[in-house]
Amino acid sequence: MSKAAELAALIGSQTAQGNRNLIINGAMNVAQRGTSSTTSGLQTVDRFFNTFGTAAVTQTQDSTVPSGEGFSHSYKQECTTASSATGAFFGISYHVEAQDIRNSGWDYTSPNSSVTLSFYARSSVAGTYMASLRTDDGTAYNIASQYTLEANTWKRVILTFPGNSNLTINNDTGIGLKVFPMLELGSDYTAGSSFDAWAAHSGSAQSPDANILFHDTANATFFVTGIQLEVGEQATPFEHRSFADELARCQRYYFRTTGSSTGYGNLATVSRIGNTLYRGVVEFPVTMRSRPSFSSSGSFQTLDSGFTFSSMSGGDGASFDSHGVQVTMTSNGSAGQSSLLRQAADGQAALIYDAEL
Repeated sequence: MSKAAELAALIGSQTAQGNRNLIINGAMNVAQRGTSSTTSGLQTVDRFFNTFGTAAVTQTQDSTVPSGEGFSHSYKQECTTASSATGAFFGISYHVEAQDIRNSGWDYTSPNSSVTLSFYARSSVAGTYMASLRTDDGTAYNIASQYTLEANTWKRVILTFPGNSNLTINNDTGIGLKVFPMLELGSDYTAGSSFDAWAAHSGSAQSPDANILFHDTANATFFVTGIQLEVGEQATPFEHRSFADELARCQRYYFRTTGSSTGYGNLATVSRIGNTLYRGVVEFPVTMRSRPSFSSSGSFQTLDSGFTFSSMSGGDGASFDSHGVQVTMTSNGSAGQSSLLRQAADGQAALIYDAEL
């Protein structure tokens, strides 16, 4: 379909409106944790996981993008240790919050109501690839579909998935739907299911076999960007959102304060409530999905004394929720004084709050 035809089809339609994409950070622009990692999981690009076993894969926020589509970043995977073992697996996944699926307008229990997944993909290994959706509530169900890629060539993939009467998605803040734009499984996981049909998910029947050779090929690369999940059978042009908008959406799930290598970053007003104890409140920029876990890295100081804290914790009980957290620091000094908690000017200090699905 030409751009003019796409625009004509959208005029007067609800899909012409914003916020139709159920995927956050689909353009891969936000990467609060870092830009490269050899560890599986959510390590680089916000909201996107990789998972692998037997093979080894490096994930990276990359600048390789399809030409003329308005993207600056992609999510790159490189197979650094190949494996053809029957228990090998590799996948890229995104978890959609359950209440966002429940309130999206998709009648997921009806085969007459659909969602459409689209994305731009490129791989050094030509062949037939697989994408899938998986529910998480009740009995988990999975549906998979195939697509083909030519070597080192970008392609916009468009796949439509119907609903099914067996699906359960709760109206809560848990996982509602797992989206896998790319999934490769060894034969240990591919029994008892077929393409383009919902089936109960189990350890040995996670998906059909698409005969992909990504995790079998040393130095193979796979890039993806422009991931969009929307209600209906029509894939609309990718919904580009501002960096500020995407960052705020990502911070519902993960918030990391950032330091500077040239100046101190002020975090909160703190009070010394004992000779060795400071307390203060750090407010989150957005309400987080749930009470987050807490960790910290680097050095922190107070403006009045420049003390480096010997320990820091993320609060407790009623003082720690989805809106903000009481931080407790151990240092030296006199009780009764107030000061500013600030990050050391070394670019390494960070307070980290994680409420990921």
